[in-house]
Amino acid sequence: PLIYCSTLPVRLGLASMWIPSFSPLLSPYSSSLSSPSFSSCLFSSSPVQWDAITEMDEHNRPIHTFQVCNVMEPNQNNWLRSNWIFRQAAQKVYVELRFTLRDCNSIPWVSGTCKETFNLFYHETDESHGGAFKPAQYTKIDTIAADESFTQMDLGDRILKLNTEVREVGPVSRKGFYLAFQDIGACIALVSVRVYYKKCPFTLRNLASFPDTVPRVDSSSLVEVRGACVDHAEERDTPKLYCGADGDWLVPLGKCVCSMGYEEIDGACAACKPGFYKAFAGNIKCSKCPPHSYSYGEGAILCHCEKGFYRAEKDPPTMACTRPPSPPRNVLFHLNDTCLLLEWSPPSDTGGRRDLTYNVLCKRCGPQPGQCQLCGEELRFVPRPQGLTNSTVTVMDFSARANYTFEIESLNGVSEMSHFPRPFTAITVSTDQGAFMVGMLKKDWASQNSIALSWLEPDLPSLNVVDYEIKYYEKEHEELSYSSTRTKAPSVIITGLKPSTCYVFSLRTRTSAGHSAYSPKYELFTKTGEEAGCRQTSVSRYSPLLISDPDRHCLFSRRVLSSVLSALPYPGVKTYVDPDTYEDPAQAVHEFAKEIDPTRIRIERVIGAGEFGEVCSGRLRTPGKRETAVAIKTLKGGYVERQRRDFLREASIMGQFDHPNIIRLEGVVTKSRPVMIVVEYMENGSLDSFLRNHDGHFTVIQLVGMLRGIASGMKYLSDMGYVHRDLAARNILVNSNLVCKVSDFGLSRVLEDDPEAAYTTTGGKIPIRWTAPEAISYRKFSSASDAWSYGIVMWEVMSYGERPYWEMSNQDVILSIEEGYRLPAPMGCPVALHQLMLHCWQKERSQRPKFIDMVSFLDKLIRNPSSLLALVEDILPDSPGEVVDYPMFISIGDWLDSIKMSQYKNSFVAAGFSTLDSVAQMTIEDVRRIGVVLIGHQRRIVSSIQTLRLQLLHEQEKGFHV
Repeated sequence: PLIYCSTLPVRLGLASMWIPSFSPLLSPYSSSLSSPSFSSCLFSSSPVQWDAITEMDEHNRPIHTFQVCNVMEPNQNNWLRSNWIFRQAAQKVYVELRFTLRDCNSIPWVSGTCKETFNLFYHETDESHGGAFKPAQYTKIDTIAADESFTQMDLGDRILKLNTEVREVGPVSRKGFYLAFQDIGACIALVSVRVYYKKCPFTLRNLASFPDTVPRVDSSSLVEVRGACVDHAEERDTPKLYCGADGDWLVPLGKCVCSMGYEEIDGACAACKPGFYKAFAGNIKCSKCPPHSYSYGEGAILCHCEKGFYRAEKDPPTMACTRPPSPPRNVLFHLNDTCLLLEWSPPSDTGGRRDLTYNVLCKRCGPQPGQCQLCGEELRFVPRPQGLTNSTVTVMDFSARANYTFEIESLNGVSEMSHFPRPFTAITVSTDQGAFMVGMLKKDWASQNSIALSWLEPDLPSLNVVDYEIKYYEKEHEELSYSSTRTKAPSVIITGLKPSTCYVFSLRTRTSAGHSAYSPKYELFTKTGEEAGCRQTSVSRYSPLLISDPDRHCLFSRRVLSSVLSALPYPGVKTYVDPDTYEDPAQAVHEFAKEIDPTRIRIERVIGAGEFGEVCSGRLRTPGKRETAVAIKTLKGGYVERQRRDFLREASIMGQFDHPNIIRLEGVVTKSRPVMIVVEYMENGSLDSFLRNHDGHFTVIQLVGMLRGIASGMKYLSDMGYVHRDLAARNILVNSNLVCKVSDFGLSRVLEDDPEAAYTTTGGKIPIRWTAPEAISYRKFSSASDAWSYGIVMWEVMSYGERPYWEMSNQDVILSIEEGYRLPAPMGCPVALHQLMLHCWQKERSQRPKFIDMVSFLDKLIRNPSSLLALVEDILPDSPGEVVDYPMFISIGDWLDSIKMSQYKNSFVAAGFSTLDSVAQMTIEDVRRIGVVLIGHQRRIVSSIQTLRLQLLHEQEKGFHV
């Protein structure tokens, strides 16, 4: 038969939501078919075709459909073809059909001719064929069957049973294609056709843009797409995404980062605002300009220095702009026959830098003003005249009876950049002045607590006397501690002295030219009539003020003769007797401990357990006195004689002590069972647990009071010649009045090879963390090793019971101490207390302070609470002085490695903290801002920053003064 094809005015529409990764091939889309997109063609001579019909659904809404229902006649072949569809970028096409189909069983007399399927075809071409239609050119996609069909009853109720089917077409490669639908005798209504393909849509990831990408036909392979950085961003690693077969982006790799001067805001790189800058490429925020610098425009990569301020060539852009220092202050000289010592104080304004140096320029002047010329090479400066880092210099080989003017310049790293003259302070020295001193010191009168002194004024017609300085100390202590006072008159009354005590006095004069040497020393008693044992004679032979070596270098020093005194026993102080020296240990117990009748003891409850048995609380009845609370240590049953001897050894030791800061032994029970040691009861238990349970509850003065009590107890033990060996907060007990008492005296110690134990005791292992290095390595226990342990106890107290060295292993602790590492100051710790800790942790044990000195020092802090106001974290950048003699770190990474915080290296560098100088200025807010969230990590980092700040900024003198 002839083929008849007619074009119908229809449009293919949509009735579903669009998925973003789908690209439509038919548009526009609606729920109707209303414009020319399909042609209807007939393969018979009869005028049978697909009809465009509009009906109403159950909600009275119009539905535009193509329908065909020629079920009465056999051999139907009715075609509906779309217009030509442009393929665009598609490689695989999806066709979604929505249709209804009549159940053949619901139509009478059509059992042989009615079908319940139809066929879907397509045909690829590079151009439209217009009205020409050749079914033989079309390729079948699939036979479409309905999941659900409708009946006559559904028609009456106007129930629309829609079927939806999706079929893949492809791969397709020509410019376009046709779709065709073949009816072979079904009753069909085609409601909508949606033709689309899938793609990965344009997206922004990690500051890179990725274009629309069509996936491959092979669904098992991914399309690699390289992204392009957004404006003002640059590649850190090549940004890539992979496009999946379903139009999803997968496996992001690489990223872009904002360039210098730009920061990330909402997925784009925005220029830094005026007043801010960013010196490094990276996804960090713009930083505010450092002090004394500015940026007026947007997108600044560095900030320019204000007028009068500069940035050295090696200064990082994160560093504040600085300026040259002010002149040195308080220039003084000390002169003798061979050496001239010049000394001065650092400038009041260091310019905000720490690389301060000094130059000394010498001029020799004649008797008339203006007759000055530069000194020749005959003068020698030790160590050198240029680039001095300390505020002293020694001048040698000068001429006698000459006038020299010395100009001391102060410089720093930006002095060369300034156009102004370098600041200096000048001092003139006449070498014929010699060592001017006062006349002989005279005692006018003395009382039990005071001494009145006077002397003749020096004959110095060319110099004005500024004042006199009198230094004095107890002869018994030989400069272990001393006091000084100043007066402008040639007399003074020294008060606050001890009765019947011999004091040593010396005097020096301060003129406009500087200080004189100290006078010879004079020994004077405070009580009149008892000077017989203390002659009023010069003892200057014990106080050398000047030492010259073969090269004639001059050293001005004050010697401390503590080593001699430490070997001499103090009169009236008992000496400790080791119980192990007794052949019969029971004899030592009976000699030093009191036997208690067990009927006077009432045990109330168990409060703990020890190695030898239980520890209980109870009451002790003493005839004629009230009952007292006691702690009772019991020896468990089944012991051997060696255990009994070790158990009672502690009582033999404690019984020798009588001090308010040493746990008091009430007595022992040895003649009945169980064997008991009875000591005073301490209500608050061990100091470490007590502090942890009351974190932050005490004032600094209260904590210093606790430390003073512990030091006083240790002084007593040291005076008796007893070495504790296990001083730690866990072995300090606290009573209800917050009095701290030293305990735990019964341990015998044997060194082991296990690095985690260091040495063991009959009471268990003692951690490395409290033990001095010489005791760990060579078993050298002494009062000096107890002083080291006391420094650790101070740290425990000021940190409210934190574990020393945190989670570091014992082996790491040993290595760190050998390398010079010391614990940082706890948060809120006064500078004075941390300085005392550092002195206790001197590697050379001879340089550690004695307990008598520590008690005196803590007493002064308690009497002068204002000295505790300066906290380590509050030290200002312009604090003068030299660096503490502990190791400095080369990089941020080294520093973080040393405190086990290396996981934050990238955070510090990304935030611009790339130098130790910048880290030393960080606050707790800065630490939080760079992403340190854990409280414990914040505290550890801030504590270490405080110590780093001390190393960089704070002056530490080479001794321990009280």
